[in-house]
Amino acid sequence: MTRSRRPSLPFLNESNATLQSRPIRKRDPDQPSLPFDPMPSRIEPCLALLKPAVPLGSDWLYEVKWDGYRLAIHIEPKGVRVITRGGHDWTDRFPTIAAAAKELGVATAILDGEAVVLDDHGRSDFGALQRSLGGRGGKRASTESMFYVFDLLYLDGHDLTGTELAVRRHLLEDLIPAGDGTIRFSEELELPAEELLAHACHHRLEGIIAKHRDRPYSSGRTGDWLKIKCVESQSFMIVGYEQSASARGGIGSLLLAGKKGFDWIYVGSVGTGFNARDAEQLKKTLDRLKTSRPVVPLKGKRFVFVQPTLIAEIEFRGWTDDGSLRHASYKGLREVQDNAAVFDMAGFGS
Repeated sequence: MTRSRRPSLPFLNESNATLQSRPIRKRDPDQPSLPFDPMPSRIEPCLALLKPAVPLGSDWLYEVKWDGYRLAIHIEPKGVRVITRGGHDWTDRFPTIAAAAKELGVATAILDGEAVVLDDHGRSDFGALQRSLGGRGGKRASTESMFYVFDLLYLDGHDLTGTELAVRRHLLEDLIPAGDGTIRFSEELELPAEELLAHACHHRLEGIIAKHRDRPYSSGRTGDWLKIKCVESQSFMIVGYEQSASARGGIGSLLLAGKKGFDWIYVGSVGTGFNARDAEQLKKTLDRLKTSRPVVPLKGKRFVFVQPTLIAEIEFRGWTDDGSLRHASYKGLREVQDNAAVFDMAGFGS
């Protein structure tokens, strides 16, 4: 029986290329007779290492880089848990994803993927996802979000982390229903590797993820997974803002810093990417964090300095010669539960 192919993502089918993982082997129907592995309460996620170019070779598979919140979905006999990258339980924040996971028809599983909100073109929009959750520190449940799942770490009593990625994804593809449901399989991109990044950037995606097909699941940044971005995006600490009587919400720009050891290094400001409502909320929050002792050596009549507490995700086009961000744009605040790391300036410019 020939397996039906999944529909292509709307922004990746210009060349009629199909997006489908390669089947490696059929799932063993006798697996239940094998010894069971205890289900872990949490698995530290495998993280992608940033690289400037797409790696070439048949031992790599490629996926869209989704721009959202990394989550692990734990399906257990007693229910479903939605766990953030930092290990926090956010089941109540993603109720539609949790409900969809209950309908997958498995007794136990751990799914690794990204919660996203899509725009009208099918692209993930980090700002829209954050707004659906009520902003940083908000308590709203996101009903607009969906979950792109790209790895399967545990299934029906069996720990799969020691199995090669290609097999894990083959089992995962059997598990996730085709179509436009709340939980979707993150398809493999089967365009020529040399064209992938240009194609992704043309469609204004964040970038590409490359993964070794034959590697087990390893926590941390081991180099088994790589990320190649169209536009750089990093997390920076907000250390103040510039007041403006004419700008929306009273904020002309946010003052940003990176981390270097125990010190903060000023990397410039960002004045685009937030609307009046965002600016008003930011100002209220930042005004509660005011300090007379700035953590970076800056002076300005309109500068208001704050304690280094809020982490902003910033999109930018590179660096100036003096170490400032070029063409920076604000994307949103990172949650503490998202375990975002402030950009490390150690070794920068060397």
